[in-house]
Amino acid sequence: MVTDTSSSFGPKYSGGAGVKPPHEATAQAGAKPFLLRHPSVLIFIACLALFTMGVTILAEGFGVGAISTSFVKTLGKTLCLCLVALAMDLVWGYCGILSLGHMAFFGIGGYAIGMWLMYARTEIIVAQSLAAAPLPPTAQEISDGIATQIFGGVGASEFPPIWAFAHSLPLQLAAVVLVPGLIALVFGWLAFRSRVTGVYLSILTQAMTLALSLYLFQNDSGLRGNNGLSGLQNLPGLDETPQSVVSMWFFWASALALGGAYVLCAWVVSGKFGSVVRAIRDDESRVRFLGYSVEAFKLFIFTFTAVIAAIAGALYYPQAGIVNPAEIAPIASIYLAVWVAIGGRGRLYGAVIGAAFVSLLSTWFTGGQAPDINLGTYTIQWVDWWTVLLGFSFVAVTLFAPRGIGGLFDLISDRRAPDRHGADLGPDAGALQEKEADK
Repeated sequence: MVTDTSSSFGPKYSGGAGVKPPHEATAQAGAKPFLLRHPSVLIFIACLALFTMGVTILAEGFGVGAISTSFVKTLGKTLCLCLVALAMDLVWGYCGILSLGHMAFFGIGGYAIGMWLMYARTEIIVAQSLAAAPLPPTAQEISDGIATQIFGGVGASEFPPIWAFAHSLPLQLAAVVLVPGLIALVFGWLAFRSRVTGVYLSILTQAMTLALSLYLFQNDSGLRGNNGLSGLQNLPGLDETPQSVVSMWFFWASALALGGAYVLCAWVVSGKFGSVVRAIRDDESRVRFLGYSVEAFKLFIFTFTAVIAAIAGALYYPQAGIVNPAEIAPIASIYLAVWVAIGGRGRLYGAVIGAAFVSLLSTWFTGGQAPDINLGTYTIQWVDWWTVLLGFSFVAVTLFAPRGIGGLFDLISDRRAPDRHGADLGPDAGALQEKEADK
């Protein structure tokens, strides 16, 4: 008698000659480098590298000068917006948390690095002005001069406690990561442990953003109120370095951050961890019943993406030159969700495409480059109508192309969704279907 030693809880392997058992195939797949197992990530990195090299060759700083310095800054800022869109896609497209507050973390990162930039720049100016005095200035006199220079416009002459570490670049860089990360950790822990989900969670994140922006608008917030922090494009000690070179430095840093974050996000959503995160998006209750700590997964994704958004802001605002509370207003986070939806949420490259497409198109329409349309009795000026066009685009994509611009790549690569029938078992499009669950 022949005894069947195969498990009765799974399908028996009966492959032919030369066909490896499933567990051996899985082991060999796991032995391959991550980029080889995910060619789309490798393609994205290659395209980003080619784009970076092309801009470097054509720019004024190190190339032939075919691209102006102002446009290089626009491209660098666009890469930063792609980075924060990547974070938004991870928290919304993959985990199902529609956060309307991630631009707040973006702004916090900008304020953190902006404090050091403004302090160090002002310190040089004050030290040079006091150097002509009969007696050498003391450290306290220099500190008072810096405070008066920075806060004189809002009726103050002393440093608030929030500026205690503004003199130290390492500490302010640490604040770029730690402050938004801690805020996201505390907010997420309070929200997720209470099992706030759906639209209620979106409202909470929007309320957090609104409260933060209203606080920063006050002059006694310690961050110059409505004036914000300005002059951030001037790096301390590099007055002799032309802006064409500085802009390229920030452009390279933005491209490097985007490439590194893309690989990291792709790694996070791959494997078992990524499967659990997507399952939470599709059916949170079922994942909880299976024994997974749903709150821990959501808290990690929320905090992780908040840190990415803050890093994007820290790179964006030195290129923009100014950061103020208007940048943190709730409408900015709504725009971020629109970018991701237009690009195609649930696809990392879709978020990048959407942010780049909308950002560059917005620059073209609002920069006066788009020709006005004369209708006889009324002239359409795109500076005023651009936001209306963006709103219509969002509605059109939602109704007629829910996969966004990124869905076009599915058609090119012939990756069509399976023919599904039956009711959704999850809240989002693409969730498990009834008849699939029976198989």
